[in-house]
This record gives sequence, structure tokens and C-alpha cells, in this order.
Amino acid sequence: MAKGYWLARLTVTDQPNYAEYRKRNEKIFAKFGGRFIVRGGKAEAAIGPKRQHNVVLEFASYEQAVACFHSPTYQEASQFLTKGCDVDIVICEGYEGTQPA
Repeated sequence: MAKGYWLARLTVTDQPNYAEYRKRNEKIFAKFGGRFIVRGGKAEAAIGPKRQHNVVLEFASYEQAVACFHSPTYQEASQFLTKGCDVDIVICEGYEGTQPA
């Protein structure tokens, strides 16, 4: 079964709301088996606009990744994210094949 991933790019515009989001999201991600692969760090915008933070979360499956995002607890927490950041989130299925992508 292919893993699931959240790809998030964000720029903080309101630190108190972003801090509240971060305080809430850790327990939610743990409940759904989410694991940070990328959480900030150096980044170069090779194509497209640069954002302040880049995040990649890994889940055991695509279904788990989607379920986490749509869960009532995440939706409640995400209100602080959208109030505190300009953000893009994409949920995608990992690749398990043997051929180059």
C-alpha cells in the first residue's frame, strides 16, 4: 500500500494564530500516524514563489492522510492555520513503482 503525504508551503502572517495551530496539530497528527519528513529548514524556490516554511508529512496510507485532513479535530485546528498563514496544502499518494517517475 502506498504511503500518503501532505505537502504544505506557508508564510506566517499572524504569529499568535500560527502558534495556536502548532499547539493543536501535534496530537492530531500523532492520532493519524503522521510523521514529519520536512519541517522548515533551508529551501530554494527553483520554480514558483518562495514560501517561508515547507512541510512534508508522511502517513501510512493515502487514506490516512485524507482522513486526518478531513477529521473534525483537524478542521477545527486548521482555522488557526488559515487565519495565521498564507498556505497551500496538497495531499498525495506516494509512488511504489520501480520505474522512474
